Amino acid sequence: MQPRFIGREEIRQVLTFEACTSLMRDAMVAVSSGGINQPPRQILPLTSGRGAFGIMPGVIADDRFGAKLISAFSHPQGSSLPAHQGLVVLFDPETGSPVCILDAGEITRIRTAAASALATETLARSDAGDLLVLGTGEQAEAHIRAIVALRPLRRIVVWGRNADHARHLAQALAAEDGLAVEVAEDLASAAAAADIICTTTGSAEPVLAGAWLTDGAHVNIVGSSRLGPTEVDDDLVVRARYFADSRPNVLAQGTELRRAVESGRIDDSHIAGEIGEVLAGKVEGRRSASEVTAYKSLGCVAQDLWAGWHVFRTLS
Repeated sequence: MQPRFIGREEIRQVLTFEACTSLMRDAMVAVSSGGINQPPRQILPLTSGRGAFGIMPGVIADDRFGAKLISAFSHPQGSSLPAHQGLVVLFDPETGSPVCILDAGEITRIRTAAASALATETLARSDAGDLLVLGTGEQAEAHIRAIVALRPLRRIVVWGRNADHARHLAQALAAEDGLAVEVAEDLASAAAAADIICTTTGSAEPVLAGAWLTDGAHVNIVGSSRLGPTEVDDDLVVRARYFADSRPNVLAQGTELRRAVESGRIDDSHIAGEIGEVLAGKVEGRRSASEVTAYKSLGCVAQDLWAGWHVFRTLS
């Protein structure tokens, strides 16, 4: 029997941000409790420098298994191509046969933003409601929608290195979702006024400084998914109570952490815990209203497998 293929539109219909956030809770607890065997991600840069190829296999404790094969490319604004393209392949644990192939770009778009929304609900102050998103691509858009789905917001602000792209995103969200989205001209002022910040830029050098943050802010650091690009400076990493999606992955491939460690200001123990440990009650999350918290998202195959199996079972 040929495996079923599930494309972007079908995935979008059943994998809502609300549903995916619940799935991410289970996935991240499994990551932190031995509920999945997932080796470190393999990220292979292309010699052209245009992108990278990622290979991410995993076996869940109930023997469901699968893998994600994905490319990560930076396309010009307005391109119809997503930043992430590839396949998530699911296998039958009884026969070993591949049973489903899913569009990895759409799975990645939704699960990444849902995981950040979950981290926000877990680590941000309960009264936080002023959102700033750095970036203008698909993850910026997805993060706004995912966080809006979970909590009321007083204000939504976007900032981009290209102001025209930021205005285009704000207009699209207003037209499609009825959201009032402001465009920041001065990033330092916008950061000081925000209590939830998501960085989704993939910038080669830091664009967000720790000195700009207000006490009690929460930051989701998302855009840099491999060694090299970095979005936030050493001051932010050092200042924050810092959590990882996967401790081994972030220790190996979290550029922001690695730079701060190499500066001599912190060591590897600066990671307070994995988000799954906080969700399971094994590690304390936010300790005070004034504490700055940060969640480093690299992404892991557990997120793809939990989302993929949910979509497959729902549509079968």
